[in-house]
Amino acid sequence: MSVFFFFSNRADIALIGLAVMGQNLVLNMNDHGFVVCAYNRTTEKVDQFLANEAKGTKVIGAHSLEEMVSKLKKPRRVMLLVKAGQAVDDFVAKLVPLLEKGDIIIDGGNSEYQDTQRRTKELKQKGLLYVGSGVSGGEDGARYGPSLMPGGNPDAWPSIKNIFQSISAKVDSEPCCDWVGEDGAGHFVKMVHNGIEYGDMQLICEAYHLMKSALGISPDEMSKVFEEWNKGELDSFLIEITKDILKFKDKDGSFLVEKIRDSAGQKGTGKWTAIAALDYGVPVTLIGESVFSRCLSSLKDERKHASTVLKGPAETKYKGDKKQPFMPPKLSHMPKASCFSERRPNCMAGTSITAVLPLCGGEDVSFEGGKMHLRTACWTRFGHEMLV
Repeated sequence: MSVFFFFSNRADIALIGLAVMGQNLVLNMNDHGFVVCAYNRTTEKVDQFLANEAKGTKVIGAHSLEEMVSKLKKPRRVMLLVKAGQAVDDFVAKLVPLLEKGDIIIDGGNSEYQDTQRRTKELKQKGLLYVGSGVSGGEDGARYGPSLMPGGNPDAWPSIKNIFQSISAKVDSEPCCDWVGEDGAGHFVKMVHNGIEYGDMQLICEAYHLMKSALGISPDEMSKVFEEWNKGELDSFLIEITKDILKFKDKDGSFLVEKIRDSAGQKGTGKWTAIAALDYGVPVTLIGESVFSRCLSSLKDERKHASTVLKGPAETKYKGDKKQPFMPPKLSHMPKASCFSERRPNCMAGTSITAVLPLCGGEDVSFEGGKMHLRTACWTRFGHEMLV
């Protein structure tokens, strides 16, 4: 009886990395009937997670990689949600001696697709199956349904398909998850997905700049404009949160957005998209400019010095009638038109760059799968219908 109890409680999958994304993905899997073994490098976090967020669930914990592997059903499935780069390589190196032929390692972080190519090939030589999967939707998506973009060794797909498609978001009852292709294909599609988001955020910033510097309207008025835009063809998550950010006030009653340092960081996926576009000759100019704008914004000290030398035009404010619905007559739709017209080629270019998947992701690449994820990204995240 005790033997039966031991084997019946083995986990379907293990997840390494219990930051918010990792915790939410574990709980999502649990909600869909899968037993998950949770592990974190700092094992105190495992105990905290089991005692709080995962209390009352079927989630089990492990305090070492050896213990984690011993609690898994075969073929063993181990998912990593750790920082891209060396941390992934370090965990892979530690896992390899503990796993057997046919076991699966899944990288759910924002790894560079060339790294995923390399790891897939290296682990194939050791008899292990490697998957690099894009995970889109943020913390809420991880908890209630992300868009998943798995690629890598195709032999792994039958063993992870049920878990991935069960926990993913659904559109018209169809899971936002399918096999993208071999080697680095999954992370390549996620890279382009993020690159499109870079471009959309840049357009929102430029619309804000026009409203503030040329039209001279307040953050509260801008918020109302974005609220109107979100009722039409620009309806999207980014437009919605911009509306909320603009009207948010600090404790002293002033608008918080005016106090935020104008210096943006980046994690790399937009830059990787621009580099890939240059490598393959695909004109994703908006994404490239959005990356350069972030680089320029980070040069805060240089910009402050330049402002003492370069004074700029004496007058930049629009002097027309501002009593029209929400902006001056001739300019009322200018930022909106800029957003809408630029987003279309941005998503089109994203589709074009996905056409090079066969060059980066292996011989047998599902172009339709990659395009499906981009279509989902364009519509569900950005409110844009991809026409190809």
